[in-house]
Amino acid sequence: MLDRNSPIPLHVQFEQIVRNKIKDQDWHVNAAIPSENELSAKYGISRMTVRGVLNRLVFDGLLYRVPGKGTFVAEPKIISRPLSQMGIREQLETMGYKTSTQLLYVSIIIAPNWVTEKLEVPSNTPMYEIKRLRYLENSPFSIHTSFIPQAVCPNLESQDLVEMQLCDIQQNIYRQEIIRRVETLESVKATAEEAALLDTKRNSPLLLFENLVYTHGDKPIECARVLFKADKIKLRMEYSK
Repeated sequence: MLDRNSPIPLHVQFEQIVRNKIKDQDWHVNAAIPSENELSAKYGISRMTVRGVLNRLVFDGLLYRVPGKGTFVAEPKIISRPLSQMGIREQLETMGYKTSTQLLYVSIIIAPNWVTEKLEVPSNTPMYEIKRLRYLENSPFSIHTSFIPQAVCPNLESQDLVEMQLCDIQQNIYRQEIIRRVETLESVKATAEEAALLDTKRNSPLLLFENLVYTHGDKPIECARVLFKADKIKLRMEYSK
């Protein structure tokens, strides 16, 4: 309950109680929480105070509202560092999650112009296109599409593209040392194909990470695009002098 003799404001105490109930799973994911009136009566605070706290937690992604039905506990998001620091599979496994990969296809194509421009190669350059679906605890989590010039990694299709990460194949097998990466992040809407793969609805919000990989001589050797469900991941960035 709330300590009315504490110097900590009541709304701050109440918010911490709600956060703890979510963290300790006293309130389960996708389950409705008590109504504003019920919480107001139980903790002896105004409904306006309750609503303000719940609004903050909705904004923070801990709760979500369904019009006409109430407020529910949101599924926790995966907090990810930029992919340039550590691959998503490595990050997830470090956090204790079980992951698996499905190779959708690998083929040699003449890549679209936007890819050849980023990789600084002629428009008719043979290119590997590798598409994989990553699972998190047996649920589809992300779609990975990579474009690599065939000359950079000959016979790439013969490598283990399911168990091995592309960066390890590039560096350990093809001796293409990765010097730097350029990442961009944007919000997009799921196409019908992407929605089917990620088990979501068409036009649902997705986060698109585009990753351009460079080797010695500042030569780009891979253009990768990773799509995540926007409600499943939060990007954490840290800077220091």
